[in-house]
Amino acid sequence: MSTAEECGHKLQVLRTDNEQFTAAEFAAYYVGEGIQWHYTLYTPQQNGVVKRQNQTVVATARALLKQRGMLVTFWGEAVNTTVHLLNRSSAKSEGKTPYEA
Repeated sequence: MSTAEECGHKLQVLRTDNEQFTAAEFAAYYVGEGIQWHYTLYTPQQNGVVKRQNQTVVATARALLKQRGMLVTFWGEAVNTTVHLLNRSSAKSEGKTPYEA
């Protein structure tokens, strides 16, 4: 049983880049499960930026949980908190937060 099923949620949309998960077996599985499969519009260069940002979110969420000694069941809350904090942190390039931009 996946984590989404444990929480009572069903995966509705999966968004991937064109570099991974393009096998016909995946497509057949998604259709059979009623999952919409979207590709990102990013170029490979932009995918690198997105992947680094995802790594930042995962590492920060992991650090939040570990620092407070919390259970992994709070993973979703840690990720939401991390994204909230990152969206309100200043961005060097613009001089304003992503939320303000």
